[in-house]
Amino acid sequence: MRFIFLTILTALVVVFLNPLSPFWVVMIAICVLTALIYPSGAGGFFGGGLGMGLTWLGQSIYLGITTASSLPDKMGELMGLGSGMTLIAVTGVVGFVLGAFSGWTGVLFRKMLQKTTFNVYKG
Repeated sequence: MRFIFLTILTALVVVFLNPLSPFWVVMIAICVLTALIYPSGAGGFFGGGLGMGLTWLGQSIYLGITTASSLPDKMGELMGLGSGMTLIAVTGVVGFVLGAFSGWTGVLFRKMLQKTTFNVYKG
């Protein structure tokens, strides 16, 4: 349940914060969000990654369809990727990686701050 909640909240953060700020501010927001929700390690990794990756993929497809621009195709050819759809897929993968490591950082930050008891004299 935390995984789905984190994925949806991450997507909302990316949709509303990404047009106003650079990507690294969005990554910090995902890190803080993950630290507050506190999913498992894999849940934070995949929740942040899917939220940001699918949002970047969706926004790229939406902008490509609504503007009917030939810019993605030209940029894909310029980068040696072939078509514009390949460039859009690479954008989704980059978004997944950035979001995934942001979510994982939030989980690890929360674990770092938790107080753990060490019983040295366990029988």
